[in-house]
Amino acid sequence: MSLNVSPDLLAVAERGEVTDAEFVACVRESLPYAWEVVTTVVTDLRANGADFADHEVPPPSDLERGQLLRALASDAIRGGLERHFGAKLAFQNCHRVAAFDFSAVGSERFQRFVSPRGQLLNQSPELRNC
Repeated sequence: MSLNVSPDLLAVAERGEVTDAEFVACVRESLPYAWEVVTTVVTDLRANGADFADHEVPPPSDLERGQLLRALASDAIRGGLERHFGAKLAFQNCHRVAAFDFSAVGSERFQRFVSPRGQLLNQSPELRNC
């Protein structure tokens, strides 16, 4: 299961739309490792004033790797995180998370990161099991 949805939040969803704040709080509580990684990469993005920052540290276990996969493979979760943090997220190799300023989407650096070539160049034997 991707998210631990409280009965109260489930009831809200059954009645209608859930706010981004409610949804993002559920993500933060359910996927703490993924939340930490995204928070770190976006903080780095803002701190260095660039249009790109990334996090390349492999997760300590499959549990944490699974959190990243669930967070970034879900359009709803990724979209909620992007709206909350105000940055475009990109993902490679089950652990490499990048944050781009929205103004950099479509830039050469962004295109290189999300390209098939970028994915292939970021492979290594250590990552084959992720």
